Amino acid sequence: MTTFAELGLSDALIATLSGLGYDEPTPIQAQAIPLLLAGRDVIAQAQTGTGKTAAFALPMIERVTDDLAVQALVLAPTRELAVQVAEAIHRYGRHRALRVLPIYGGQPIERQLRGLAQGVQIVVGTPGRVLDHLRRGSLRFDQLRMVVLDEADEMLDMGFAEELEAILQLVPAERQTALFSATLPPAVQNLTLRYTRQPVRVSIVAEQLAAPRIRQLYYEVLARDKLDALCRVLDAEMPQLAIVFCRTRQEADDIGERLQGRGYAAESLHGDLSQAVRDRVMRRFREGQLDVLVATDVAARGLDIAEVSHVINYDVPTDPESYVHRIGRTGRAGRDGVAITFITPRERRMLQTIERVTRTRIERRAMPTLADVAARRRAALRDQLREAMATPGLDSYTALVDELAATHDLRTLAAAAIKLLLNEAETEQVDTITRLDPAPAERAPRAKRGETAQRSRRGEAEMARIQINLGRNDQVRPADIVGAIANEAGVPGRSIGAIEVRARASFVEVPRRAARHVLQALNRTSLRGQRIRATLADETPVAA
Repeated sequence: MTTFAELGLSDALIATLSGLGYDEPTPIQAQAIPLLLAGRDVIAQAQTGTGKTAAFALPMIERVTDDLAVQALVLAPTRELAVQVAEAIHRYGRHRALRVLPIYGGQPIERQLRGLAQGVQIVVGTPGRVLDHLRRGSLRFDQLRMVVLDEADEMLDMGFAEELEAILQLVPAERQTALFSATLPPAVQNLTLRYTRQPVRVSIVAEQLAAPRIRQLYYEVLARDKLDALCRVLDAEMPQLAIVFCRTRQEADDIGERLQGRGYAAESLHGDLSQAVRDRVMRRFREGQLDVLVATDVAARGLDIAEVSHVINYDVPTDPESYVHRIGRTGRAGRDGVAITFITPRERRMLQTIERVTRTRIERRAMPTLADVAARRRAALRDQLREAMATPGLDSYTALVDELAATHDLRTLAAAAIKLLLNEAETEQVDTITRLDPAPAERAPRAKRGETAQRSRRGEAEMARIQINLGRNDQVRPADIVGAIANEAGVPGRSIGAIEVRARASFVEVPRRAARHVLQALNRTSLRGQRIRATLADETPVAA
């Protein structure tokens, strides 16, 4: 078994990696690191999730000197990936206190100009913004010794061919070049022929691309039933964090809003959103304030969140490479993951193509029934109860149990408590037809906003319903309401319940204990340029 020490890395860097929990290199790291340390040009075919960032970052950290001049450049297709790569390099190289600067569009250029003027050793950027700095003269390549093209195929697919050509023509002739790409189409191969010198090609074999830690399933549904199927699967799987992939931006927005309306902590992510909104959505997703991220392929490029437990392909990917990229968002950092794909009867051939190219068997599953969902919730509650029994602080509750046990059977008492927790009265219905119920999210014991496998559904008595004077006619979306409550009242998005947006008004559930504070906060703010008037929608008293 290869170790990091056997790859030729320094003791200081190995100690840093050990402190970060990295015990042994991945296959792509074992192949690429020695070559890059030796100064060779490298063409690496590797999917995201295989450890490719460390494969080029670790040799880069070893080869960069202490001089405050740009010595290494990483080009990435998206802002999100550029930020993640920069953070990873900084983390791996913290024993050296390296200066790493991400530069990308959507961020004030003045901040980047200050960072470059102060001196940095490594720049990670998107092609457009890097070229902008080169033309301004704020970025110089006088001492550049290493260039990395990360996800080169994606940069070309996204139309960055001209920018890449312009940048590579400005780098010094005596430099090391590494190219990492999930696929090697002709355009990428032409790029390597022109801008690398006697490169060594390394790759991950197909068997390793099959993602053995990812359980791959598919459900066959009619197109009109997809949303109901999505809700049913979310209820049955109870993911920790889930990414739902769609083909179009409009579809991502539509599904995100409809999930919000059904009480899920969901938001959409796509290229039409401003950078500020994208940053806010990603921050909330990373912090667990969202359970479901509905994204397009391009927007999700470079997402590296280890806690993503499920990837759901709302639409079948258009090619096997996209499928592999999508499912690579889960099963990361040694964790198990689940990849679920919805197909319509006409898409069976496309699924067979994906199976053939990826050499993977995707298991067909029958749609979960309401009884399946109820059983899953009972199992989750059972696990919660076992954990609760092993923790201190039960004295005040045992006193109540003792009081009730004096006049009631303990077994009946426990069953009644569990019934209250699960709202079992809503889950007695049985799925007696083969087609999905018309509105399973209303009939099934659905996931309330922010609910995961670690949390059972919150009782209705714990929630208060607030009415807001703005609605669809005012261009208000559920995401706006969640943002206002989270930002102004400090209530986590995971605590917010169902949201209903009507033509002239909206309704939102919040924890009853925070209702008064939420009312005060909302009545001090605005949405879409209009002042909010928020009142309680029911007459139940709330805590002062």
